[in-house]
Amino acid sequence: MSDKPLFWLGSSRNDLKAFPLDARRVAGFQLRRVQQGLEPNDWKPMPTVGPGVREIRIHTGLEHRVFYVAKFTEGVYVLHAFEKRTKKTLKRDLELGRDRFRALVMKRRTDNFTQR
Repeated sequence: MSDKPLFWLGSSRNDLKAFPLDARRVAGFQLRRVQQGLEPNDWKPMPTVGPGVREIRIHTGLEHRVFYVAKFTEGVYVLHAFEKRTKKTLKRDLELGRDRFRALVMKRRTDNFTQR
């Protein structure tokens, strides 16, 4: 089985590129695992962002997170990448992930509708 392609939504790719090098490497390794159909080493479900959305948790002295969804056959969608500075995920990060997930679902519906 070949790797699923990655699709970066919004500013997620640039946001991940802004991570420190060690966090960027961990994120890349974990996303590659997801592309291969494996689970990341440290993750948790994020149903408040959307059904099937997961959070990769990166611990490198600082805390970083990557929201993604891999349940669609065409690829893995990276919704949001951010540095976590508080124990609880900030409302704005949850809302951004949720907004991008909703936009993705609407686009997929529209694309599927127009392909018929």
